[in-house]
Amino acid sequence: MRLSKSLVLLSVVLVLALSAFADTPNTELVSLFPDQVGGLKRTQSPVPSESLSSTTRQGVLKTDYIGSGKRLSVEVVKFHQDTEAYSLLSVLASIAREKDPSVELKSEYGTASFVEAGRICFFKGVELVRITDSGKSPTTASQEFARAFAETIDKGEAEVPALVKHLPGETESQKSATFLTRFTTLDSLIPGQAVLTAVETEGNADAAFVATKSGKVLVVEYNTPQLAKENDDRVVAKIHELWKLGQLAPTAYRRVGNYSVFVFDAPDEATAKRLIDQVKYEQVVQWLGDNPYIYKEAEKRYVETTLGVFVAVVKASGMAFLACLGLGGVIGALLFTRRRAQQKTQQAYSDAGGMLRLNLDELSRRQTDPARLLGPGH
Repeated sequence: MRLSKSLVLLSVVLVLALSAFADTPNTELVSLFPDQVGGLKRTQSPVPSESLSSTTRQGVLKTDYIGSGKRLSVEVVKFHQDTEAYSLLSVLASIAREKDPSVELKSEYGTASFVEAGRICFFKGVELVRITDSGKSPTTASQEFARAFAETIDKGEAEVPALVKHLPGETESQKSATFLTRFTTLDSLIPGQAVLTAVETEGNADAAFVATKSGKVLVVEYNTPQLAKENDDRVVAKIHELWKLGQLAPTAYRRVGNYSVFVFDAPDEATAKRLIDQVKYEQVVQWLGDNPYIYKEAEKRYVETTLGVFVAVVKASGMAFLACLGLGGVIGALLFTRRRAQQKTQQAYSDAGGMLRLNLDELSRRQTDPARLLGPGH
């Protein structure tokens, strides 16, 4: 089963690479290989790569870089869109995961990357790069070279496809998700599921698949609501047919916006439905011509900006007021404490709070004759 899945995935890789470069001249690819990267020099002009298949010779170029006792092989594939480069990366990672389950997609190199035995593979922008070291695992030199090579590539959108982010458990799912763009068949993702034969896209849909601890989740995104509705009707009819025949069917299925969400191999239907509930769908509207609601959007942005400025001013004023109260309280407390200390050091009574007294009633101890004062009881 694993071998057949790997072969099917590999065929998907070949189709992706071939379709991406059917009209891309090699002269454009040659410019993607700098003469020197990270202290290593290119040994020769890039040549067609045979590592995938002879059918990709016009799409994949390869050359070697040497320096400091190291020799690294570099392959570069250039697509027309970022999603195509990410799709190939996720498929290659899925194939590598058949041999090493610990292989994960990370953002250590380029936009996303994975590391397997002696090899670093990453995508950035519309380009996919695979760097092979002669050792069993990438060395510090090959890691530094990969980062330096990534710096020479335009970052493009610098994002993974939104569909992958909408899978359950976004952070964990991105590490092992497989993404197919403009696919024609889903047999490479989940072989043996008859319900998937009802999905007809004519290459106008994307798919993301991830195996979680609670079940396997497949999300198909159609580019139009009409296509989503037509496929939803076919899938529902197919599921009922499989139920009647007692054949294998998804644990749960639901249409979410333009998504068809399948859950396979879940322990029960309730768990499968909870997985579907975690699938996010965010509708994006793009106008082919001028946006008829541009003035309303401008007005909305103006109101939001004005409101934001007003709230910021109120916050700043409130903070300034509180700061003044606090500073005034501190200064007042210090003055009050100082006056109390002065009163305690006074040797004579003062009805002026310890300040200068004019002694208009001639009651100062130094100027009053005690003989003229009445004693106690008089």
